[in-house]
Amino acid sequence: MRKDWDTYFMDIAHMVSTRSRCPRRHVGSVLVQGKKLLGTAYNGAPMGVPDCSEAGCMISEEVELVVSGGIETMVKKQRCIRTIHAEQNLLLFTDRADREGSTVYVTDEPCWTCANMLANSGIIEVVYHRAYPKDTRKVHEMMTQKGIVFRQLQAYEPPQQTVVID
Repeated sequence: MRKDWDTYFMDIAHMVSTRSRCPRRHVGSVLVQGKKLLGTAYNGAPMGVPDCSEAGCMISEEVELVVSGGIETMVKKQRCIRTIHAEQNLLLFTDRADREGSTVYVTDEPCWTCANMLANSGIIEVVYHRAYPKDTRKVHEMMTQKGIVFRQLQAYEPPQQTVVID
């Protein structure tokens, strides 16, 4: 049976993620204009710099005040700052003209920083597979404010050869 376009491009994003050497999470992204693939990227250290598998993760801890239902809660977040995220690499290695009106398929819901960058990149849609609950509320709000279609492929199953067990 022939795959639909969402599945096809998300499969490619998952395949791209297999290039990542991050021990915490493998993330891949692809840029698509209509049905034309314009670029791919994955998360990792800058070129020529030891990556997390060689030098270890560089973890930064942050605390954020989250207000939900009128209740304030302090939420602790840990992020690896050695790694350039897949979405950031995608924006670095594609042209603005190609991004105008395009869709980004990414294996994981973008973090706040990547969502901000995508919101200013000219894209009109973000399609992701795995949720990233640490930033989801504010990312969804911002994407709605920007008029960017932001959707999760819920019933999607990645190709078996791309599943990385951490």
